[in-house]
Amino acid sequence: MSPYFHNVAEFIAMGGHGSYVWSTWLLTLLGIVALVFFSRSQRKATYRDITTQQARQQQRHQRTAKGR
Repeated sequence: MSPYFHNVAEFIAMGGHGSYVWSTWLLTLLGIVALVFFSRSQRKATYRDITTQQARQQQRHQRTAKGR
């Protein structure tokens, strides 16, 4: 079994297709990183909204309990 690429320069060039291959890898990696950051920010926003909603419900419950 012999290696397909004999040195690092050949590996990076990918038989003349290196610019396509490596740009595709870069775009994929950037997309995954962006998805992780977007998901984290959405999770924080959802948690903040739920906390706010629970606080409002608690205030409403206290007001209705006092009015009885």
